[in-house]
Amino acid sequence: MKLEFIDIGNIDDSAVNMRHGKKAPDVSDILPTVRKRGIIVPVILRPGIAEGRFELVAGRRRVHAARLAQTEEGADPELGRVPSAIMEAGDDAAALEASLIENLARLDPDEVTQWETFTRLVKEGREVDDIAATFGLPDLTICRVLALGNLLPRIRQLYRDEKIDRTTVRHLTLASKSQQKAWLALYDDPDNYTPTGHQLKAWLFGGQSIAAKVALFDITTYPGATVADLFGDDRYFADPEAFWTAQNEAIEARRAAYIEDGWSDVVIIPASEHFHSWEYEKAPKRKGGRIYVDVRSTGEVTFHEGYLTRKEARRLASGEAPGGPKPQRPELTSTLQTYVDLHRHAAVRAALLTHPQVALRLMVAHAVVGSHLWRVSPEPQTTRNDEVRESLETARGETVFDERRRAVLALLGFSSEEPTVTGENGDDYGVAGVFLRLVELPDPAVMEVIAVVIGETLAAGSAAVAAVGTEIGIDMADWWQADEALFGLIRDREVLGRMVAEVAGETVASANAGEKSKTLKRIIADHLAGNDGRPKVERWVPRWMQFPPSAYTTRGGVGTVAAHAKVDAARDISAAPEPREQAEPFAEAA
Repeated sequence: MKLEFIDIGNIDDSAVNMRHGKKAPDVSDILPTVRKRGIIVPVILRPGIAEGRFELVAGRRRVHAARLAQTEEGADPELGRVPSAIMEAGDDAAALEASLIENLARLDPDEVTQWETFTRLVKEGREVDDIAATFGLPDLTICRVLALGNLLPRIRQLYRDEKIDRTTVRHLTLASKSQQKAWLALYDDPDNYTPTGHQLKAWLFGGQSIAAKVALFDITTYPGATVADLFGDDRYFADPEAFWTAQNEAIEARRAAYIEDGWSDVVIIPASEHFHSWEYEKAPKRKGGRIYVDVRSTGEVTFHEGYLTRKEARRLASGEAPGGPKPQRPELTSTLQTYVDLHRHAAVRAALLTHPQVALRLMVAHAVVGSHLWRVSPEPQTTRNDEVRESLETARGETVFDERRRAVLALLGFSSEEPTVTGENGDDYGVAGVFLRLVELPDPAVMEVIAVVIGETLAAGSAAVAAVGTEIGIDMADWWQADEALFGLIRDREVLGRMVAEVAGETVASANAGEKSKTLKRIIADHLAGNDGRPKVERWVPRWMQFPPSAYTTRGGVGTVAAHAKVDAARDISAAPEPREQAEPFAEAA
């Protein structure tokens, strides 16, 4: 292109301009600027057929605004000189691209206008990927716009005139030409109801539209036809009967697989009924739980694994097998059973005294699963603050622990996607199962399990955390570094002043004693990052987070300091000498 000033009277609208033939554009937003400054950004022209004349490829709104400004009294004569980038003559495709690029970057053209221009580009020899690369749009977007060509011209015009909405047009792309004509006939008849929006989809499919995404079978091997929604990613089955034939075969195959896997029964709930969770209770496979298959008229199928009816669950709790006959009179009375249980219990716990490794594994199994005597819950790590939650999730300590937890879950035969190792419901089956698994593991592996179990059940903010951290000698700088979440939570200017003294020195802290909190935080952050020529401070940790912790003021209210005080008190008690009369019996027992 070459740049020139062209007289506005020598500029004609070009047929390749994507807004050619439309009514005069709305220029109210740019008219004041053009009136005062003229056209600043060059328009795009190409030589016309007549000598000395030019066709306007892009910039119609600017030229129209200049023409309007010219007619006003006292108009600047410079408005008649239009800065122009002049293209070479004859390349319609390049001119079309230039027009659309200009308009996409300014006043967004409607989809029908885009379709008309993209279609002309295709006729000029442009491929879809070329058009997508030119306008910086995904190939799929270009294909969807071009798909408007499947609509009858009148439907496109109704959409352009905003007489029908996008949802209606989207569903009309699913319609055949005959269905489109039938819909237009309804639209033109004031006495008939015209289906639009989601009602239109039901009208097109005879009341039942089934999305391809709900199929349980491989859609690529499906012998029937599907219809694509050309404005989106959804596909629908053209023949509901053919779909249900294939879907029912897939359901039956899943049913057979469940039975083979050991489930007692698979109950298929027809579309006329629903699976209401409040009518059932969870029950594992080993306790006779069933699979309930909830089939909906939309084609969706949900498999509810491990359930019994509430009536059956109550019978199971009373000792009666689900679906079985009424139980016979038990061999042992309840008192006799208690006699047997207590003597067996006494023998086992006495024998465990000489088998500490077995006792340790049994204790870990109870900590993992729980029982009616054990109530072990994982630390929930809850917070209402999103920034605190994100800071914890990305912390090194949390990442390392989660990796080890997944390894322990695998050791115990649990799914690695379980959120915790601990926190089960405490049934006997679980305790026995985990115990038997632990018996098979060597001592180092059991110690790995113990470390994760106690880590999950260690209460945040407790004296136990303070005691362990101090005993191990944890340096928080190895596990944590300052982030925005910390500084966003600090509001106390006195504390910030003491932090400035820690990282920048007392001189800087004194010089900025009267500054706002925001300034003090920036000083700390600059020293930690080494910005603006400040000496970089490595491995800084606030006093409250250190082991042992301390406070910045004497006002109190620091939870970690209070927790550590309990540790010191416990240490003082354990260090105190026992009275002789109390110590001697223990020495004799030892």
